[in-house]
Amino acid sequence: MALINTAIKPFKATAFKDGEFIDVSSEDIKGKWAVFVFYPADFTFVCPTELGDIADKYEELQSRGVEVFSVSTDTHFTHKAWHDSSDTINKIKFAMIGDPTGEITRNFDCMRETMGLADRATFVVDPEGIVQAMEITSEGIGRDADDLVRKVKAAQYVANNPGEVCPAKWKEGEETLAPSLDLVGKI
Repeated sequence: MALINTAIKPFKATAFKDGEFIDVSSEDIKGKWAVFVFYPADFTFVCPTELGDIADKYEELQSRGVEVFSVSTDTHFTHKAWHDSSDTINKIKFAMIGDPTGEITRNFDCMRETMGLADRATFVVDPEGIVQAMEITSEGIGRDADDLVRKVKAAQYVANNPGEVCPAKWKEGEETLAPSLDLVGKI
């Protein structure tokens, strides 16, 4: 699993978004920041809490020029049914990609082959299609959209400020570091 600083693989899929089925592809994200949120399955337990949390941050992410795509190995039809039946999922405005063949999930190296399900995995992808951050947790550990937003802000800051890096727990507006020989052993 060495996807950091690598380009995402091309993909095409059908997604459910804003009450309709749409075609999405890797071409759609060229020149844009993107977040891919993989999760095991629709109609489950931890997954809706995570997707609902991200839905609450979607407007903020969009204001930063970031598009969000949730992905599971369910079909786009199942995403629609879940969206129509769950108050939590109903608030989602981002594309919910159906990946029933598992091609996209495998491209991001987060498929549980013995189950045919995606791991809980999040990828922050820059406008050149390069993975800048990723997080993978086990089945029972939900992710935090606040930390996702923080990672997006850090990735965007580093991209816009060559020669600077963001230390642990960095928040927008806080000091960054400029790595140099002078800092070795001083932090």
